[in-house]
Order: sequence, then structure tokens, then C-alpha cells
Amino acid sequence: MKSDKKIVVIGGGTGVFTVLTGLKKYFNNLTAVVTMADDGGSTGILREEFGILPPGDVRRAIVALSSSDNKTLSELFNYRFKEGKGLSGHSLGNLIITALERITGSFDKAIDEVGKILQVKGKILPVTLKTTYLMAELEDGSLVKGETNIDIPRHDGFLKIKKVWLRPAVSINPDARKAILGADAVIIGPGDLYTSLVPNLLVGGMKDALWKTRGKVIYFVNTMTKFGETHSFQASDFLSVVENYLGKRIVDFVAINKTKPTPNRLRPYAEEKSEFVNADLENLPKKPVPIVASLIRRSGLLRHDPEKVAKLVKMLV
Repeated sequence: MKSDKKIVVIGGGTGVFTVLTGLKKYFNNLTAVVTMADDGGSTGILREEFGILPPGDVRRAIVALSSSDNKTLSELFNYRFKEGKGLSGHSLGNLIITALERITGSFDKAIDEVGKILQVKGKILPVTLKTTYLMAELEDGSLVKGETNIDIPRHDGFLKIKKVWLRPAVSINPDARKAILGADAVIIGPGDLYTSLVPNLLVGGMKDALWKTRGKVIYFVNTMTKFGETHSFQASDFLSVVENYLGKRIVDFVAINKTKPTPNRLRPYAEEKSEFVNADLENLPKKPVPIVASLIRRSGLLRHDPEKVAKLVKMLV
């Protein structure tokens, strides 16, 4: 029997997709609060040409929470055109969300309508309803504008990110705040630290909502580092960045993968200067409580296993 506990997942990208895919098997009441800082690829073009909020992370969450047995429908929504001067690079789902935003006059209503098409069980909420862009300052003092320029580094990837902020500053979506305050558990991550997670934490009112929530706040540390964002990071470094923007004593549990992949699985990542994230418990504080477990998939990409994540969350709540 599924639990009626209210679970909120904060993030973006494949991390949110992974967590939601696992959780929907065990929980009836799921809400995804997704970043609105994406400005690359299909999303970036649609933002620029139509002035729409970024649809890409919303699309992934919608597909993850779809209860439709029609896999073709989900594949159709994720389909990305590979040819055509105007369509190349665009995701069909992004185009549908954009069209529905024009038809309904509201990004929120567009999400609701797409949710009906894919029979979504749960809520998908933009973290903010205002347009904003991600900015970063590197350790050498240089500035980088735009999530995509940080995500796919145009800078020296060995340079550490000193700080990030949103321009202009924006406030939290009232519905997202309400969901967080009423949650039994709030999950942050996994996902690209500076481009999928922290942009959510930078939104005005997010820190206050997480401080006041009645639920447990669980942060899932990434399994691998990312060149240009978290090069040479260990688990304690990830937590340190999150607490730098949230403050201490907000996160209750920090979940860290302990299973080191085989050399064969790590080899392709080394080519991208991506490294395994070690659970350096000696550098972690007693609070939040570290939960060290086997969390990665047994084969394929070195990402969190949806089933393992869901079972851990179920145990904690």
C-alpha cells in the first residue's frame, strides 16, 4: 500500500526525474518544485523568442510523474528533433508546453493541461513565476552569465565557483512555499549542484520555507563530480555549498552513496574529468545526520537508483 505522506522534491534535470520515478511507486502525494534558471538548448531558444518560463525541467518532472501506461506518449513528449532548420534541437514536450502557455495564458495552467494529457499523479510547480538568470563569480574574479555557460563551461573548469546568484532577484512561487511548509519530507537533489539545485535555494523565501517546514529535509549528494562546477569535490564539499546558501541546521539528513563503481564504469567519466564522490565522513558534521548507503545503479550510467532512493526516503519518513 502506498503512503499518503506528503513528499516535496526540489531540483532539476535528471536528478528530479530519477527521484520522482522511484517515489511514485511508494507515495501518493508528490510535488516537484523545479528550477527556473535553465537557459540552454531548446529551453533557451523558447525563453528568448517567446518570453516563456523555462519548460525543460518541468517537462522531465511531468514525464516522471506520468501514470499513463502508454510509453509511446512519454517518449513522444521527450522526443528531440535532430534535423530541420527551425526544429533541430527542440524537444516536442517543450514546444507543447509553450503552445499551451499561449493558449491558456498562464505557465501554471499549461503545466496542468499537459498533466492531464500524460495523466500525472502529483504536482509540478515552478520554484518562481518570474523570469531570472543565474550568475556566477569564479575564484579568479571573472563572471559567468547564464546557467548553460556554467553547465557547459565556457571558462577554465579547474577554477572553483566562488558564489552564484540570481539576476534579477525573484521570490518563491506561493504554491511551492505552501507545499514545502506542509510536507512530511523535503528532498533536495541529486543534481548538478550549481545549475540544478542551488538556483532553487537562491529564490527569495525558499530558505524561510525550509526552516519552517514540519517535514524532514533530506539532501542527496551526487555520486560523481562535474567538471566546471564541482571538480575534486567530496561529500562534505557538496553539503558545505548547500549549507552556505541555506544556513546550518536546516538539512536533517545527508544521503551519501558508499558503493564505488568498477574501473570499467569509471573510465568514460574520467574522459570528462568527472570523479567519484567519496563519503569523507571524517569531514562531515554530526548534524545533518549522514546516511551512507549503496545508492547507485548496478549497471549503466553512474546515477542514483530510483528504487534505492525511494526505499531510503520511505525509511526516513
